[in-house]
Amino acid sequence: MNTVQPIRDVAMIEAMKNVLMAQHYRNYFLFVLGINTGLRISDLLTLKVGDVRERSHIIINEQKTGKLKRFKINKELQHHISDFTISKDAAEYLFKSRRGSDRIHRVQAWKILNAAAGEVGLNEIGTHTLRKTFGYHFYQKYKDVAVLQQIFNHSSPAVTMRYIGINQDIMDEAVDGFTL
Repeated sequence: MNTVQPIRDVAMIEAMKNVLMAQHYRNYFLFVLGINTGLRISDLLTLKVGDVRERSHIIINEQKTGKLKRFKINKELQHHISDFTISKDAAEYLFKSRRGSDRIHRVQAWKILNAAAGEVGLNEIGTHTLRKTFGYHFYQKYKDVAVLQQIFNHSSPAVTMRYIGINQDIMDEAVDGFTL
């Protein structure tokens, strides 16, 4: 089984956004919200419009851990949320299925992301890619594994580094420069 990787290349992130926007605004917004919050797909897909509209923070009980999570919504993300939810009812799912009033589920989210990834030439993509992409770029910007570890609720910095693919980058770089 292939390990799901973060999207390391910012140009590829933009390419994914373009493909997803061409498919459907919902798909684009799922990607944008995921890569800008680092929330698990299971938590993203259960959000309702009222959980994010006109809020400073996303406050949830994480499905996997049962722990309370409070995540700051930055200004740019607030604009995306405002645009996406403008004509939606507060009680409806943020990522509603196009068939009926139910939400999309993990398998559908995976299909959406994989189809877009295929179009832009990415592989090793899955629903965790969104979370890992957030973590990878957060780490690249701030180099603060302790804060990232807390955001992700990981047990150690080593778990966080492995999760976001930094250990893989270090190993790849080391092997690239090694010959006998």
